[in-house]
Amino acid sequence: MTSPPATLLKVQNLSKRFGGFAAVSDLSFELETGRIMGLVGPNGAGKTTTFNLISGFLKPATGSVEFQNKSITHLSPDDISRQGLVRTFQLNKLFSNLTVEENIRNGCHQFEKGGIKRFLLRAPGAERRALEQRAAELLQMVKLDKLKGQRAEDLSYGDQKLLGIGIALATEPKLLMLDEPFAGMNSTETERCSALIRQIVQNGTTIFLVDHNMRAIMGICDRVIVLNFGEKIAEGEPEKIQSDPNVIECYLGRKTYR
Repeated sequence: MTSPPATLLKVQNLSKRFGGFAAVSDLSFELETGRIMGLVGPNGAGKTTTFNLISGFLKPATGSVEFQNKSITHLSPDDISRQGLVRTFQLNKLFSNLTVEENIRNGCHQFEKGGIKRFLLRAPGAERRALEQRAAELLQMVKLDKLKGQRAEDLSYGDQKLLGIGIALATEPKLLMLDEPFAGMNSTETERCSALIRQIVQNGTTIFLVDHNMRAIMGICDRVIVLNFGEKIAEGEPEKIQSDPNVIECYLGRKTYR
């Protein structure tokens, strides 16, 4: 008998207030290894705050976050990243004047001994060749290998988003949190990004993502959480979420996304 997937991320009773405003209220959920989980909700529902709490950019008023059965609640973002939980941001954080390949190589250096200095200084031959091979694999995965010599600022918006994912993958995360990966993409770019996310999971990295593209979310996620005014109002498989009366009323309206 096959054992069930292990819990990778566990959030318990997480809360955060800004003055009198409850951005996140008593939020609890678990994310299993090898899954794709989506977090959705109207503007101001608490999605970005949840991401910031999990990744260490905000500290919760109450509650806890466990990653690989270890508490990361009070760790810094850098320490959390080194544990294998890595996130992207709504706005791409790229070295705009560097080439696509140089951006990927910088991501590879981030968590190696010597850190960013390895990006500025020539590494030993064997290490350099291993880096070149790793960068080539990532460029091929995000389908930017033919654009590797192009400056990041000259890429289309969709390709910049894919480059941001490639840089995050260079750190070899166990959990990759994607903040609005489909934002600003046309339908072709969205399909490319969806295919990439599926490949990332097949290669062993779990995905947790926030986005407003409901069609993409419902088409790619194994499980979806819906927030409204900081509270979880629904959680389940996409089919269940689409038919949930509370979700239909507060967020999806009367339209379904099939």
